Amino acid sequence: MASEAVPAEGGRIDAVLVANRGEIAVRVIRTLRALGIRAIAVHSDADRDARHVAEADTSVHIGPSSAAQSYLSVRRVVDAAVRSGAQAVHPGYGFLSENTEFARACAEAGLLFIGPPAAAIEAMGDKIRAKATVTEAGVPVVPGRSDPDMTDADLVGAARDVGFPVLLKPSAGGGGKGMRLVSDPAELPAQIVSARREAGAAFGDDTLFVERFVARPRHIEVQVLADAHGGVVHLGERECSLQRRHQKIIEEAPSALLDEQTRQRIGAAAVSVARSVGYVGAGTVEFIVSADRPEDFFFMEMNTRLQVEHPVTELVTTVGGRRGFDLVEWQVRIAGGERLPFAQEDLSLEGHAVEARVYAEDPARGFLPSGGRVLAVHEPAGARVDSGISAGTIVGSDYDPMLAKVITWGPDRGAALRRLDAALAETAVLGVTTNVAFLRALLGHPEVRAGELDTGLVERNLAELSADPVRPEVLVAAALADLAAAEPAAVVDPWDVPGGWRLGEPAWSVWRYADAEVRVRGRAADAEVSLDGEAGPASAVLHGDRLTVTYRSLVRRYRWARDGDTTWLAADGRTWAVTEHRLLAERAERGAGSGGAITSPMPGTVLSVEITAGQEVRKGQTLFVVEAMKMEHTVTAPLDGTVTSVAARTGTPVALDEALAVLTAHPSHPEEP
Repeated sequence: MASEAVPAEGGRIDAVLVANRGEIAVRVIRTLRALGIRAIAVHSDADRDARHVAEADTSVHIGPSSAAQSYLSVRRVVDAAVRSGAQAVHPGYGFLSENTEFARACAEAGLLFIGPPAAAIEAMGDKIRAKATVTEAGVPVVPGRSDPDMTDADLVGAARDVGFPVLLKPSAGGGGKGMRLVSDPAELPAQIVSARREAGAAFGDDTLFVERFVARPRHIEVQVLADAHGGVVHLGERECSLQRRHQKIIEEAPSALLDEQTRQRIGAAAVSVARSVGYVGAGTVEFIVSADRPEDFFFMEMNTRLQVEHPVTELVTTVGGRRGFDLVEWQVRIAGGERLPFAQEDLSLEGHAVEARVYAEDPARGFLPSGGRVLAVHEPAGARVDSGISAGTIVGSDYDPMLAKVITWGPDRGAALRRLDAALAETAVLGVTTNVAFLRALLGHPEVRAGELDTGLVERNLAELSADPVRPEVLVAAALADLAAAEPAAVVDPWDVPGGWRLGEPAWSVWRYADAEVRVRGRAADAEVSLDGEAGPASAVLHGDRLTVTYRSLVRRYRWARDGDTTWLAADGRTWAVTEHRLLAERAERGAGSGGAITSPMPGTVLSVEITAGQEVRKGQTLFVVEAMKMEHTVTAPLDGTVTSVAARTGTPVALDEALAVLTAHPSHPEEP
């Protein structure tokens, strides 16, 4: 495609404000620069030093860290665009990208909205109305009940009519927020309350509807592109069935499930959906397909924006035999009034592409969000990486936990998967716990390799996929890295070397970790190490952030960083945070533990406190609800007991493992040792 600024009715588009943050803002800025268009970023207090701010031509401060008062503020974003001299606004995805009020406010301010008309956003943004619209267009929908303004009692009745299991889904928004799978009728009332609360907090609208849960469902979506002159095409489908918490983690194009005839049918259905609402720009029509009956597909929703997983479509799409496509470029061109210069028959798919989302989360803790300061980032060569982080980035609890995406292409599916696995093996984020090791385990699962996917695969195999214990050699590497970092460059006095040097036999230095105790004597380059009662030679060489360790006749190479008492090591896509336990700290922890401290499972904000001091509670009873990165987590009582004290308050921020309350066990139910 040509790479020049887009002519609009009033002249060239010379400046675009990117109304977003993180990796999507960086990705949009990259295309704007290629087009010769000035890129204007916006940022909250938390993002003053963010990567998207650094890469833009200029940036405008729009408010405090709270998304509601910054990135979700229509008034502040539009005002920033006007003040900065922008002619157009690109919303990215999430935040205001599917907000009808925002699209209209841009038009009223004389700004081009790089997205569909407000009427199309409105029609597809309300999922209840969307289902009615596409049904009229002849597109099949999942059986269910989507009457507007259903009460809780109506939802209960609808679920009984549809038959369990059912999906509760929010009418507004997406990304799994406010969605609940309910199999037990007795759980339905509580799940409705929780789903409404989460949907209301995420989208400002707690309207729900009910759908039948399709057995062994596969999530397949079709990319559409439409201009303002009646031209509409689709760019093939993406398979997005590998999910956790109803959110995608690995996507690919094309789907391994569909044959060519079904591919043409589902593509034509997506074009019909786009035409039914007068769509303009890039959008995605999502379908649910039974793994057992791939010829049957049902409309789920239309995302009236760019999708997170759009890169896999870009990598496989060919126009006139030339592979490679820039959807952001065509969003800008279409917004500027250009016609699509190609028809459906000019488009085809070549090869296969796969994307993995790198999240700040801990799979071993049920994918709870993590956080911290990024100490170092290492991106793989030979892969596309769309990232919003760099060394020094603070990953907090205010925004979505996705940090980056790693995308690879291959001539066939097997090659694309192998290349992605190799790229993830080179990926390292030190300072923040991520899901990279989990992604590699998932890519290696036999069903994934065979293309036998469904949206429940991750949950069924979660235990084996998330198991990643700290190995003995990692503890040895951490101790040797600490020793090597502490050694002076030039030795004048042997007492300056932290290697246990004595006139007689060298003394042992001890590193105590949660899982073991490592004893070392000598210098890092020529040491003796004792672990689990077994002693032997070992050596470590530290060059910048690269650590080479020889232990038990094996040479291993790591990326390394140190933060306080924690040593971060990364190798083969795995990252370990090894914290040295000081004796005084250990005693304090044991003291706190004997009091029955209830701690926060993630950094976030306390949404509700369900207990008071002196209250009797039962095992499994809800104590707190903590929210982080638009995700709710319920903290329950681990045993029967009495609440001794309550430290947390509604609306207050809490850190990972921060004490929320103290619970004293009943004598008849002593604490587990």
